[in-house]
Amino acid sequence: MQVTVNRVLHMNATSTLLLAAVPAFILLSIVEYVDHRRDRDATHTFSKRSVRDYVGNWATYLINTAAKALTQYILPFSTIVVASALTPLHLSAKHWWVWVACLVVTDFCYYWAHRGDHRIRLLWAAHSVHHSSNYFNLSTNLRLPWFHPVSYTLRSLAWLPAALLGFPVWMILLLNTAGLLFQIPFHTQRIDKLWAPWEFIFNSPSHHRVHHGSNQPYIDKNYGGVFIIWDRIFGSYAEETEPVRYGLLHDVETQNPIKYNYVETVNMLRDTARAQTWRGRLGYLFGPPGYAEKNKSDDELITA
Repeated sequence: MQVTVNRVLHMNATSTLLLAAVPAFILLSIVEYVDHRRDRDATHTFSKRSVRDYVGNWATYLINTAAKALTQYILPFSTIVVASALTPLHLSAKHWWVWVACLVVTDFCYYWAHRGDHRIRLLWAAHSVHHSSNYFNLSTNLRLPWFHPVSYTLRSLAWLPAALLGFPVWMILLLNTAGLLFQIPFHTQRIDKLWAPWEFIFNSPSHHRVHHGSNQPYIDKNYGGVFIIWDRIFGSYAEETEPVRYGLLHDVETQNPIKYNYVETVNMLRDTARAQTWRGRLGYLFGPPGYAEKNKSDDELITA
């Protein structure tokens, strides 16, 4: 009964947060557009292709919203509910420090989930959708993968430590949602670097532009959600020092939401099917993007 109540509370709170964010998101998008049109030095113009990109982002978001209930909440986070029920630790939301601690812990979990998105190909097959655009503006927030239940379930395991520490499930999910909303304004080229102490501790538009870069030294950097300090600690931080090239190393070259949602999944499954060994098959699923099975003929040349 308590688990059911917690789920209802979380869904209501999350819905309220998302509903409140919609007007702000639309307003910020208009401001971004007007500011871009007034900037004569802007490097990107609102061409027909970029408009199709913008429309594709919205289409992806709407389809994602329809499939989200089953594939992103009920199935994946059931593991967190089980962990919360089994742990002997139970922290009360009545204490302010529990909220602060939960924010830090959930963001720490988000860092490792996000890092896994880039370093485990099964997760990258879903997350690459968000990185597939050659443009970078507030509508990029909407370019989210949909119906990747296996990836979502595997990814949700990153929040098990938070549940085992005794934080309420609804609080974990609520603060994780708040962390995602916190990142919405970071998807823009119109905001320069912020106050230096903020940039040192927290995520920012500059840090997130680096994260979306497909040119060195930006690849696989700046995974942090709320706090960028995790990247500084674990060696995945990069400063914005040169123009960012947005998109993937190998561009998908399509504005069709269905195609760019599943092109990497198709490539992953094709590589797995062609693998000659079980080690190779597992490598193509759980290894990093770019993993290649070692050819048997290469071993023969080395030993010859």
